Amino acid sequence: MINPSVTELISRSNSLGADPKNTNYAGGNTSAKGTEKDPVTGEEVELLWVKGSGGDLGTLKETGLATLRLDRMRALKHVYLGVEREDEMVAAFDYCLHGKGGAAPSIDTAMHGLVDAAHVDHLHPDSGIAIATAADGPELTTKIFGEKVVWVPWRRPGFQLGLDIAEIKERNPQAIGCILGGHGITAWGDTSAESQQNSLWIIDTAAAYIAEHSKPEPFGPALEGYAALPEAQRHAKAAALIPTIRSIASADKPQVGHYTDSEAVLEFLAHTEHPRLAEMGTSCPDHFLRTKVKPLVLDLPADASVEDSIARLHELHQAYREDYQGYYDRHSSEDSPAIRGADPAIVLIPGVGMFSFGKDKQTARVAGEFYVNAINVMRGAEGLSSYAPIDESEKFRIEYWALEEAKLARMPKPKPLATRIALVTGAASGIGKAIAERLAEEGAVVAIADLNLEKAKEAAAGIGGPDKAVGIAVDVSDEDAVIQAINETLLAFGGLDIVVNNAGLSLSKSLLDTTAKDWDLQHNVMAKGSFLVSKAAASVLIAQGLGGDVIYISSKNSVFAGPNNIAYSATKADQAHQVRLLAAELGAHQIRVNGINPDGVVQGSGIFASGWGANRAATYGIEEKDLGKFYAQRTILKREVLPQNVANAVFALVGPELSHTTGLHIPVDAGVAAAFLR
Repeated sequence: MINPSVTELISRSNSLGADPKNTNYAGGNTSAKGTEKDPVTGEEVELLWVKGSGGDLGTLKETGLATLRLDRMRALKHVYLGVEREDEMVAAFDYCLHGKGGAAPSIDTAMHGLVDAAHVDHLHPDSGIAIATAADGPELTTKIFGEKVVWVPWRRPGFQLGLDIAEIKERNPQAIGCILGGHGITAWGDTSAESQQNSLWIIDTAAAYIAEHSKPEPFGPALEGYAALPEAQRHAKAAALIPTIRSIASADKPQVGHYTDSEAVLEFLAHTEHPRLAEMGTSCPDHFLRTKVKPLVLDLPADASVEDSIARLHELHQAYREDYQGYYDRHSSEDSPAIRGADPAIVLIPGVGMFSFGKDKQTARVAGEFYVNAINVMRGAEGLSSYAPIDESEKFRIEYWALEEAKLARMPKPKPLATRIALVTGAASGIGKAIAERLAEEGAVVAIADLNLEKAKEAAAGIGGPDKAVGIAVDVSDEDAVIQAINETLLAFGGLDIVVNNAGLSLSKSLLDTTAKDWDLQHNVMAKGSFLVSKAAASVLIAQGLGGDVIYISSKNSVFAGPNNIAYSATKADQAHQVRLLAAELGAHQIRVNGINPDGVVQGSGIFASGWGANRAATYGIEEKDLGKFYAQRTILKREVLPQNVANAVFALVGPELSHTTGLHIPVDAGVAAAFLR
């Protein structure tokens, strides 16, 4: 049975974490104190339950809590050797765990254990951080909250901060919480409801004060030429710039991207003070750990051409890398972790929006959300006073903290296709769907492109939703539709690495029964369609400079001459030769082009379900339901070919093991001697 204190804590945490005005994703932590019987002695013991390292309040479950013996945790005060040695206290938390302990205790555990209150909330609300980063934050705290909230000067999270807040609460019995300079808020209560009520009072009171007293233009007057472009125009420009921006963000290590053109971002970039504020960087540790200390900002107006923007972005990238290296060199020591890369995580384009990057889509999206939080903080601080983030040296101490490095080292090993972005055509069913699912399973994010948008979205939802896959509509025979599908992929995931030409259809007819319309339909969808997709994708892959993979799902029929199959087999032969031609042409850009020749994939196939299966069965004089078994029996291995077999071959080609292979066709036909490649 779950302890009532834990039940209340989880409920409160989920409620606070569900509203972004209270705290950002995975930001802040909450705790509760209570008693349970020690299973060894049978005696009641006081326990502390606190959100563990890396968890998210909005989705917190019991398994995400660290559980510590309160008496042992508080006894650490007697072995504490001072602020210069406070990092050692994190390891000491392990000796305070109760039972299996649950999640790993976070750096903020001391704050929760040492403060004399049954329930404690530490949160990162935009309104609270706005006060915490205002130049006259101490005075504003008194003016806004009176004696109910106490100012705490900036101190890096840790054991000493816990001691400081505990002392403040003891000396100020009337207080319900603190503003933590440069950082966030902490509130407490005798009950879970009281703690939540006090947290919300601080957040809402700060927000109301900012709304009532803020200057009309906290970011300064409008900057001529920097207003937001119309939506269609800014999305088109975003798509045109994304390959270059991703190449900038991925110079040290490939990244996945996220694009947002939210009102907050566009407003920020449209006013005169945005260069100054962006250069000052973020303040809350949760912000800059995900966004880096500052973004790269394009210093051109919204109507600057794509060509001029690209040229300037490359210049700014070089300057950004030099600046970040200087930041690292100024503050690092012999004991500092190695530099983690000098590329920006946030790129801001006036009139267009923000591009954020990370090791996966969720990380990229959350980084963008954190920078929007930072914009809101700047707006609040500038509206009341002036924005004064923590010192650069303090940011470095946290960004390159040994404890942060250890946290990163505990992260799971990335999957083989992590950071790779795939587009699969004809992926709402059959072979295409199996390929999309396998690529996602191996760590890629996937755009599922199909003529049927509804089914494409259903397939994407089945993979895991927008942080894993998106469904988009495409008619591969329409050049404009193909370009739009590529652009939608870029806007969804910030780039492109893998393209699978799978869209197809088939008409089983003899030469005399095949019409010119039949011939054109087959060739428009597969030969022309794969050409259009490859062409549009290649321009992106070349601009990114990260290499890439283009895969053609051809067919055994590309080399095998069978009856009643002239249009289909001819177009598959066209596709097969496209593989060889493009492999030769694109290799200079480290783009590999390979093909797969399946045979008789009946199960789940849209082609077979649309009449092709019935026609092929009639050709061979068998029942349609027996077609899969028939195909299996004519193979050397006597095995039916399934969509998953083709998906496995795609992964083999785009994964790490065949990195030096291009221009290859892999038969996935269970062995058809007549289709052996010669």
